[in-house]
Amino acid sequence: MIRSLPRAVRRDLYAVGAAALLVTAAALVGTWIEREYGTLHVGWPPLYSRWLPHVGPGTPAALVVAAAVITWGPRLAARLPWRGLLAAAWATAMAWTWSLALIDGWRRGVADRLTTKYEYLQVIDRFRDIPATLRDFTGHILLHSPDHWPPHVAGHPPAATVTFVLLDRIGLGGGAWAGAWVITVGASACAAVLVTVRALASEELARRAAPFLAMTPAAVWMGTSADGYFTAVAAWSLACLALAVTGHRPRLTGFAAGLLFGLTCYLSYGLTLFALIAGAVVLLGTHRLRPLPWALAGLVVVPALFTLLGFDWWEAYHLLTTRYYEGAGGIRPYGYWIWANLACTVLLIGPASVAGLRRAPTAPTGPPRRLALLTAAALTALLLADLSGMSKAETERIWLPFAAWLPASCAFLPGPRAWLTAQAVLALLLNHLLLTGW
Repeated sequence: MIRSLPRAVRRDLYAVGAAALLVTAAALVGTWIEREYGTLHVGWPPLYSRWLPHVGPGTPAALVVAAAVITWGPRLAARLPWRGLLAAAWATAMAWTWSLALIDGWRRGVADRLTTKYEYLQVIDRFRDIPATLRDFTGHILLHSPDHWPPHVAGHPPAATVTFVLLDRIGLGGGAWAGAWVITVGASACAAVLVTVRALASEELARRAAPFLAMTPAAVWMGTSADGYFTAVAAWSLACLALAVTGHRPRLTGFAAGLLFGLTCYLSYGLTLFALIAGAVVLLGTHRLRPLPWALAGLVVVPALFTLLGFDWWEAYHLLTTRYYEGAGGIRPYGYWIWANLACTVLLIGPASVAGLRRAPTAPTGPPRRLALLTAAALTALLLADLSGMSKAETERIWLPFAAWLPASCAFLPGPRAWLTAQAVLALLLNHLLLTGW
């Protein structure tokens, strides 16, 4: 039967098959390593999760959203006015993420996710005096330091924690509001990617990619991991930069790009790798130099603010590296995770993105080649993060900001409904069969 398919489609299926074998190998080898040595510190290798088949209140909604996107998504993406498409993509991504999160129930899936002993909301009361806490922030990163920070607070620059502190200050405290914030803001990342693809490649390619960006398997972890929020900030920084280097209000969008990229670097140390993708965006632009002074002006704002308040980014990063190897990072084997992380990425982006990335190197010149270069830059940044050894396990959430760009390659695929079905089935199986840790 496969032999009767066009050659390009057969190659797509071979690529998907190879990716499935990678995931299978990671699961089998990882299970053996964890059983024999207990060094992976994950419940269902390669994912930080455990086997727990279940349904929940989000199950019917997730099935409805999936059916609607598969049936009408490609048609609506082709016909809606551009601004209407952006709004619809954001709304669809929110509906998809909310429904997947609620498969685990309200408390377990949303309200309690950011309140565990690992998370940011555990330290809200320690930020009563924000400047004083920032001055003393690095003194609590190492495991042997007094009152050391929980893992996610210690593992990120303080802008991540300060975000939830400020939400608490304006009356939106607690896990439910934090979860709603992460889902609402995080879902906007798909709109940011669409804006970028339209500016640097073409509106047609952006419209073809829209259903895949709105309904991605990554949504399993976008709700409600704080990395979903980081994903949106990083994505909008590139969207603003893409607008700036293509001549759309270069002063305003350039400044906004720099401002958001500065914030990105103070949300997660690893997202400094977005500089590589930003470089690709600049190279693909038609007005490369004019917005750069404005982007640089915006870039210094957040670092200057945190530095004036007493936080030393470089000192904190070096202490984090030590903290990382004091904990599970020093035990988890690099030789396994260097390739098992890529299996996590396959589950993040889904079979359609695997097939799309397979087609990217052969994209014709013009807008398709420009889109291929953009996704190649995101993939390269992800691979550099992998080689660093600072992302051993849990990459299904840590790499959300990089993975958000890879489904754009689905614009290269024919027969979108079949591929959308594959994406939806994978996400539904993951969320119903496993209880994810984030």
